[in-house]
Amino acid sequence: MGGQILTINADTFLPTDETAIPYGDEISVEETPFDFRTPHTIGDRIDEDHEQLRFASGYDHNFCLNKKVVGGLTFCARAEDPQSGRVMEVYTTEPGVQFYTGNFLDGTLVGKGGCGYVRRGGFCLETQHYPDSPNQPQFPTTILRPDCKVALQTIYKFL
Repeated sequence: MGGQILTINADTFLPTDETAIPYGDEISVEETPFDFRTPHTIGDRIDEDHEQLRFASGYDHNFCLNKKVVGGLTFCARAEDPQSGRVMEVYTTEPGVQFYTGNFLDGTLVGKGGCGYVRRGGFCLETQHYPDSPNQPQFPTTILRPDCKVALQTIYKFL
């Protein structure tokens, strides 16, 4: 992982079992390698001895965003690359964000310019409802009824 610095607006995250399925309870990020409430370099704690990092071989977890208004547009995350100066902020109406660090890429997938996607060669911030929501009644609902309108928004702002 490079030296990108990440902040995530979340006090809790969803732990998963060995198959990457959340088992239902939010866990505090406090005093864990999942605490990105203040800026941290992504790679600094990715190999710490933590059960959740071992299960996923890094980060591949849903962070439960701190929402002032359910469904309201909220600051989600900020990523900075000190080397290039690029900064990205994410805002969303979604309740969560999946933070993934390319833990299972091995270079066999090839992208633009013939570049192979290598392990931890990048990261994703995927705004979403919580994984496995239909099976977890305590999670924000994903049920869509015929008479309901849904309007979701995510903004990726580059500074």
